[in-house]
Amino acid sequence: MPGFALEPEQQTWCDTLRTLAREKLRPLAEQGEAGHLNRPLVEALGELGLLERLFTSGALDLCLMRESLARGCTEAETALALQGLGAAPVARAGTDEQRARWMPGVRAGRTVAGFALSEPGAGSDAAALTLAAEPERRYGSGSARESGAGGSDGAAVGDWRLSGEKCWISNAPYADFYTVFARTTPGAGARGITAFLVPADRAGLSGTALDMLSPHPIGTLVLDGVRVGRADVIGVPDRGFRVAMDTLNLFRPSVGAFAVGMAQAALDATLAHTAGRTAFGGPLKDLQSVSHLVAEMATRTEAARLLVYAAASAYDRNEPDVPKSSAMAKLFATETAQFVVDSAVQLHGARALRRGHLLEHLYREVRAPRIYEGATEVQRTIIAKELYA
Repeated sequence: MPGFALEPEQQTWCDTLRTLAREKLRPLAEQGEAGHLNRPLVEALGELGLLERLFTSGALDLCLMRESLARGCTEAETALALQGLGAAPVARAGTDEQRARWMPGVRAGRTVAGFALSEPGAGSDAAALTLAAEPERRYGSGSARESGAGGSDGAAVGDWRLSGEKCWISNAPYADFYTVFARTTPGAGARGITAFLVPADRAGLSGTALDMLSPHPIGTLVLDGVRVGRADVIGVPDRGFRVAMDTLNLFRPSVGAFAVGMAQAALDATLAHTAGRTAFGGPLKDLQSVSHLVAEMATRTEAARLLVYAAASAYDRNEPDVPKSSAMAKLFATETAQFVVDSAVQLHGARALRRGHLLEHLYREVRAPRIYEGATEVQRTIIAKELYA
């Protein structure tokens, strides 16, 4: 499809990113500890200008970055994506003061952000979150009580206390601040959620790392009466769900790009293996069962890539069907990557199951994207809803 062919400068940039991922970022990733935040890796993304570009480019640029990095270093791709996910609400909907305080460090890779939406009982159904933001009423001489401000009891509502638990949170418990989504109006569904910027050193905030199948920094957060004020609100009170969805609509196609990058890495490894491996009197590629499977892997990967690019381009053009195209891209690309990586493992045989093999690494990495930022089943629900609208 010529409409989705990359410009020469885009292709050159992608080639450069793959080289950087392989030669500069991969060694840093290998020095890190699985499941822990790798600050040198995040700082390297800042030094290379990738985090700056992350917040100044469109959705297609984001997809090209994530796909290219994933082909050479999935840890670098994930570090970039988690930084973007956690800080995008501040960059896009935060106040001037919030952006001035936090974004320079985020872009430089010195300040790490986390995105705190999911809860133990509210993962795919994000609108059902229950972490409570309860008003804190303040009294004192010369206060609103004496000036007549506030409610019927004379109390002025100036702050909230956050109480509850978040789970499956990016960069927890290592981030320097979190975008936390809390329930400010009980019983109001999606229209009663507020986004808050919560520094990690706020009293009452604690966290624990989770040991995940994929080697990513993911954890839980416990908020025990954490105080937040009006200056911490991202966007408008009770409209935080829109902040979350705007962020996810931007990042969903790029989750697909991450998946495409992994699929392409697995396909590249498979082409090399089946061309060089001899079995039954000749190279594996000469067996029809093998060559046909490889052809299917390549076709699905390219189809996924085109869907991702189309969704990202639709987002950049502000087209009305962004939710549907984003959901289609994430759905198809992540399911495709699972198929391609699994097929690659099958064609490589037992060697691909050995710890440290590229495909063993990809096999652990590829499973999570079918769940996070909206599971496959949620994407199908979104698509169907948009089709019948």
